[in-house]
Amino acid sequence: MKVAVVAVQGAVEEHESILEAAGERIGEDVEVVWARYPEDLENVDAVVIPGGESTTIGRLMERHDLVKPLLELAESDTPILGTCAGMVILAREVVPQAHPGTEVEIEQPLLGLMDVRVVRNAFGRQRESFEVDIEIEGLEDRFRAVFIRAPAVDEVLSDDVKVLAEYGDYIVAVEQDHLLATAFHPELTDDPRLHAYFLEKV
Repeated sequence: MKVAVVAVQGAVEEHESILEAAGERIGEDVEVVWARYPEDLENVDAVVIPGGESTTIGRLMERHDLVKPLLELAESDTPILGTCAGMVILAREVVPQAHPGTEVEIEQPLLGLMDVRVVRNAFGRQRESFEVDIEIEGLEDRFRAVFIRAPAVDEVLSDDVKVLAEYGDYIVAVEQDHLLATAFHPELTDDPRLHAYFLEKV
């Protein structure tokens, strides 16, 4: 199984390690490739868009001509996982933390693949980062979620979206067909269950 991690910015190495562990968990050999250019996305079985700074990731994806091939992969039902900033990139709508629930235009490139509205920095800035055990549908035991300047979903825009986890007033994990997004960083733990759940979509 060949999995591409978009490697223009963010926690790429951590995803590589946890994807390999997830492959062992489900009995699959996982080859991880770092995707910086369109050719890196050829013949991949799944894609991960990591955390980082979402505006920077979006602009670098445009600069590296990654947007079109990512949209083509999504159209062909290739599984895509977005974590933290990756959740923002996958969303159809994004609003700033200062004005949740309002129509404020953000100058940010989005793939717009998931029918959700995401609030950036929903839980505060870097110093408000935290870890907490949450329940995730599909996983038996609670999962240690690492929130770092995290976004969150404040509105689901389609019945096609399945809510997998909530924390406080927000939705922090969603699934829509072959797409999966989390507000937290599952790659910053040693628990491969969420990545294994994702790889089982392949």
